[in-house]
This record gives sequence, structure tokens and C-alpha cells, in this order.
Amino acid sequence: MSLLFSPLSLRGITLSNRIVISPMCQYSAIDGIANDWHLMHLGKFAISGAAMVIVEATGVTMEGRITPHCLALCNDAQEAALARVLQFCRAHSQTQMAIQLSHAGRKGSARRPWDAGPPLTVANGGWRPEAPSALPYSDQGETPHAMTEADLEHVKAAFVASTQRAKRLGFDAVEVHAAHGYLLHEFLSPLTNTRTDAYGGSLENRLRYPLEVFRAVRAVWPDDRPLGIRLSAVDWAEGGLTVEDTVHFSKAFKAAGADWIDVSSGGLVAHQKITVGPGYQVPFAERVRKETAATTMAVGLITDPHQAEDILAKGQADLIAIARAALRNPHWAWHAADALGDAVAIVPQYVRAR
Repeated sequence: MSLLFSPLSLRGITLSNRIVISPMCQYSAIDGIANDWHLMHLGKFAISGAAMVIVEATGVTMEGRITPHCLALCNDAQEAALARVLQFCRAHSQTQMAIQLSHAGRKGSARRPWDAGPPLTVANGGWRPEAPSALPYSDQGETPHAMTEADLEHVKAAFVASTQRAKRLGFDAVEVHAAHGYLLHEFLSPLTNTRTDAYGGSLENRLRYPLEVFRAVRAVWPDDRPLGIRLSAVDWAEGGLTVEDTVHFSKAFKAAGADWIDVSSGGLVAHQKITVGPGYQVPFAERVRKETAATTMAVGLITDPHQAEDILAKGQADLIAIARAALRNPHWAWHAADALGDAVAIVPQYVRAR
């Protein structure tokens, strides 16, 4: 048996293999409500052979969405729409279904990547984003509102409420998004957190709010279901987060009940300078895994089955998350099994394709 197709238990669930479909923003919701696009998109990956599918970054408030077209999970209509999608996936697959809960922070109220036009503002269909500090992501959009302690409590309560909705929906796992320049990442990094209260300044103070949110989510999420967190290991910008910082954060989140650390990087500032190449983020995952003993997920230009197997064999990560490779080839897991001489579950309707 290959390592890529070996099982892994996380609390009360067992992943049939180590392949995870990473959350991918679709910018296709209406008022935060999932529709047939999401049913098709997620249903396709539910029968892909991957062990777990993570629903895209889902706003815990309407202002926490990245764009006006992003998913949210903060009202009954949004919950009902996701129930339909989840029931569809459950009816045809044994894949574990997870959801990534997020707040976009200062990167909220953005246009979809393919939409032209000026940045969205309150005057043209957007909203004023909120952030740790009043530092805009770009000089063209709205300057964010620096969050008060009341705002912090409101957003923390929103994470809890969305988690409770995810529990009612029957998701197998939740991932808290603290990467890619969104709100919780903004608190962690000195580039975006210039607060002078208990939530800014030192490393411990910058960690305080994301850790409070995570602990609040863990407190209402069932003990038998795993909870993960996604971190940007480095900011790829001078004065930003380092992998040493992220190791420190990872230890704290693991102690707070994190069942996996999803190790990504970047996304915080427009002037980042990323060195991109095959598996370019894997060394960050390896560092976190080796220094924290946490279950670690690697992501970022992992496209070849042998590359994925090698990452596991070297002890660089425990799980392999793919996104663009899965968009190009929704049955990437089938071809990976062939390449590694292993087997993967296939829905009976598709067995003849083997």
C-alpha cells in the first residue's frame, strides 16, 4: 500500500486516504446562498476519490465575505441551501465533507477576479470592511474600520454561530481560516496589526484574538469531529511573519485542540514577493510538522502522484491538499492510484472507466 492511499484517523472520523480537495472560492453565490453551481462543483469532487472535500471559504458574517458573490453561513436561507448541497454529496459518496469558516477582514468587499471595474465601495455595492487596524489592502478601496472590543466579540460570536450551523448541517469537519491575508491572519501579522491594546504588539498579543476565536469554535464543535486551522507560514514580505512565528502559533493551536494545521503562505500584502515552484510551500509544512508533532496538511503546486507520495514518505506532511490540479482533473485520485499501483474507491456508475 502506498502512503498516499493509507487511511488516517482524526478524532471520530477516518479518512480513506491522504488526499484532500482544498477549499476553492467560486464567487458564484447570491446573497451568500449556495446554488446549483455549488451542487455540481462539490458533488463532482465528492465522487473524485479524495478522502475529504473542504467547502470554500465561507463568511461567518455578510461583511466577512471576500466578494458579494461568496458563500456565507450566517442565516437560515444559507444554511438550508448548504443542506441541499451536502445531502446531494452524501447520497452519492462516502467522502468526508468539511467547511472552511472565514472572515475576509480588510480584503472584504472585493470584486470577483474576473470582473473589471473600480474597487467596490459603499457607494457602488460594497461595504466598509473591518480589520485589526485601519490599514487598507490597496490605496483604491475602502479604508477598513479598526475593530473595537465590541466588534471583536461580535465576530467571535459569529464564528461560534456559523460553527453551530455547520454542526446542525452534519459536516464532518471544520477548518478555521487564518491565512491568505484574511481577518485572523491580519491579527497575527505585524504588517497589518498595529494595535496598542491587548490584541497587538507582541507575538503573544497578536495571537490572542485568533486563539480566542479558535477556542470558542472548539468549545461548540463536537468532540468526536476534527477541527483544523489554515495558516500562512510566511508573508513573503519584509517585516512579516516568519516560519518560526508560525511554528509558535501552531503549537498554541494544537494545544487548543487543532487536529490539523493546513500550511499555506502569503496573501497578506499586495507587495509580497513569492518564489513559486513545485511544492514551494511544502518545506513550511515540514517545519511545522517536525517542530510541533501536529498532523500537517501540505498544499501548493502539488500536481504529481509521485511528488505527493514522496512528501509523505519524507515525513514532510500527513495530508496532501490539491486544488488547481483537481480542477484540471477531477479524478486526479484515480490516476494517482494507477501511478502508485494502489486502489481507490470508485462509485459503481463509473467502475467501467477503470
